[in-house]
Amino acid sequence: MPFVTVENSPLAGRTAEIHYREFGTGTPLLFLHGGWGYHIFPINRQLHALGEYRVLIPDRSGYGLSTKPAEFGVDFHRRAAAESFGFLDALGIEKAVLWGHSDGSVIAAWMGLMAAERCRGLVLEAFHYFRRKVNSRTFFEEMVAAPESFGERVEKVLGHDHGEDYWRELLRSEGRTWLDIAKLADEGTEDLYEGRLGELKIPAVFLQGASDPRTDPGEMEAVQQALAAAEIQLIEGGGHCPHNESKAAAKFTAELMRALARIQQSDGE
Repeated sequence: MPFVTVENSPLAGRTAEIHYREFGTGTPLLFLHGGWGYHIFPINRQLHALGEYRVLIPDRSGYGLSTKPAEFGVDFHRRAAAESFGFLDALGIEKAVLWGHSDGSVIAAWMGLMAAERCRGLVLEAFHYFRRKVNSRTFFEEMVAAPESFGERVEKVLGHDHGEDYWRELLRSEGRTWLDIAKLADEGTEDLYEGRLGELKIPAVFLQGASDPRTDPGEMEAVQQALAAAEIQLIEGGGHCPHNESKAAAKFTAELMRALARIQQSDGE
């Protein structure tokens, strides 16, 4: 079971032991999981198609088998981005393709803003742009007040992934973080990137479920306005996790591979 050590992780607030999964060889591709961890939405449906990539899937601090807990807060995504670079450093990887889902897509975008030279390109799935996330407020409030309300399957998967004595704490921390992020919009900055998304200088492809319940009205239009070069593909039949949904996975995988081909072409490979 592979682990690497990330010294002084800004997400753990100390040295962190990061558990990760690794598949294949070739161009490094870093998959950044969403806020409920990896096992609730695994990428098993895509691994065969990604046979020419070295796919790396770390558990962030606070998740899975990695050091727990994490230090959540409104700057959580940026600190997770810094830890992710630390993870790549520990493996001696200078540059990688980034594929982020949900919270992971926010982290991937911040990585592109922080150190574009280390990112071959970005695939951003179930992207978050607005801080308010009006459609998701009740969802986040339920994470805080009643994590058991999401059903037996969620409880079983999260308990197995994060530990029976911890998964509720994880959901509460995530929910509180997003509710606190929403409050920042009242202070004048509506988007998660402080108006900087347009500074991205690397290829970025957005793969968004056409029926994603976590996407607010006008959110992807605002992304297109902020980043004119963005390529946004809506996945028909897709919700918040099209890569793992039976009605959307095949379409998502086809769009993912097209996006990766364009990224490699842009990167000169």
